[in-house]
Amino acid sequence: MAGNSQRRGATRKAGSKKGATTGTGGHGRKSLEGKGPTPKAEDRPYHAAHKRKVAAEKKAVAGTRSGQRSAGTSRSASGGRGGRTSSTHEIVSGRNSVVEAMRAGIPVSTVYIAARLEADERTREIIQTAADARYPLLEVTRTELDRLTDGSVHQGVAIQVPPYAYADEEDLLDLAEASERPALVVALDGVTDPRNLGAVLRSAGAFGAHGVLVPERRAAGVTASAWKVSAGAAARVPVARVTNLVRTLQAYKQAGVFVVGLDGDGDVSVADVAFAEDPLVVVVGSEGKGLSRLVRAECDAIASIPIASAVESLNAGVAAGIALYEVARRRAS
Repeated sequence: MAGNSQRRGATRKAGSKKGATTGTGGHGRKSLEGKGPTPKAEDRPYHAAHKRKVAAEKKAVAGTRSGQRSAGTSRSASGGRGGRTSSTHEIVSGRNSVVEAMRAGIPVSTVYIAARLEADERTREIIQTAADARYPLLEVTRTELDRLTDGSVHQGVAIQVPPYAYADEEDLLDLAEASERPALVVALDGVTDPRNLGAVLRSAGAFGAHGVLVPERRAAGVTASAWKVSAGAAARVPVARVTNLVRTLQAYKQAGVFVVGLDGDGDVSVADVAFAEDPLVVVVGSEGKGLSRLVRAECDAIASIPIASAVESLNAGVAAGIALYEVARRRAS
């Protein structure tokens, strides 16, 4: 009926009209704030990646302790007085490199063998040595081994070694005194390629050098590449990492050691160096820049290696090998 205000729905219910409502008083502000970037999967405790990370850390700690217990007197496990230690574990790959390293008695954290590996005498020796020394032995896929070795040629075999422990510069002179032979040390000035360092270590071991000096800054250290190229010599030839190479050479000279630098513009051939039979440091510069000015000033003589004019220079590893051979030949005669 028109005008009948008593009909249901004819009047609006109280409180149903739209309008201002009571504020929250700030209670809902947190829901409007951002929560920051999403954490990485390995940082979320409930995620599988976090569990794998924790398991890997525990395994690395256990492997390091196992390697330290079996280290003995290896250069990789114990440095000399004040020796410095590299900060990370290293992976040595390749059958020959692994065999030589294990024969040298370096501590091993883990041995990795590729699944379905075609065995030969070297792999059998690696597995037998790992079993005798109770090193952790893991069979992994080749894909995983490629990842561990950063894509290097591993031939299905790799080992993880603890951080390298550097010797002190005085240790090298002590070794020379104990050997009852004139000191023979190689110093590298500005050599940044670890493969060159590995080649120098191999030559140093072959020709009876007592050790190698490398600067702390702007120079190669004992990395996996150096281990591989050295073919195990890194475990037998101590490497001393010094803060200042110039001051170390000055200290060696005060101890009665002669310093001979290698340079293409040398005054005398390396075969005719007068100090070959005396306590000696052979300084090798970088392939590009050669000897630095301050290091050159500390040399008692600058020697050159005669080469064909078509070749500009030799790399540090080759130059050191030739010089050490000449010194060994002179001393033997």
